[in-house]
Amino acid sequence: MSRVGKHPVEIVDGVSVEIKDNQLIAKGKVGEVAVKLSDLVDVKIEGKEITVSPKDTNNAQSCVMWGTIRALINNAIIGVSTGFTKELEFKGVGYKVALKGTKLDMVIGFSHNVEYDIPAGVKAEVVSPTELKLTSANKELLGLVASEIRSFRVPEPYKGKGIRYKDEYVRRKEGKKK
Repeated sequence: MSRVGKHPVEIVDGVSVEIKDNQLIAKGKVGEVAVKLSDLVDVKIEGKEITVSPKDTNNAQSCVMWGTIRALINNAIIGVSTGFTKELEFKGVGYKVALKGTKLDMVIGFSHNVEYDIPAGVKAEVVSPTELKLTSANKELLGLVASEIRSFRVPEPYKGKGIRYKDEYVRRKEGKKK
């Protein structure tokens, strides 16, 4: 039995929710997010709450999807009301990032600059030449974009150079001894 799925999701003021074509669509001041619903669970909107329940409690997959769908709906509600942010740091000599329209231009130690197209639904802001702030209403898309940017130059353990999340701890190694 799901501990997460038992709790109803509260609909915050300023957010409208509707179910259409096996999708839950949440709209708010930050944006719009659609959550694909599973056939194994029932989703009901009752006043200011959304309840999720499994169709068959004897089916293990139904109980698994119960908590998952509830968490996805909760993330959609939070995303359209307040939004999500991820911050990246560029550490290294000469490492920097610049925003050119909808493209990120990154200087990260290669012989050429790396360009990355920012998808629709994600907003990028260059706080300083070595800091990047990404915001979005869709938590899944935001995490995917942040991990793709980080994958261009993952932090290495000897000098700590690379692209890292703002709160990430990189374990450092000692290096060669003479």
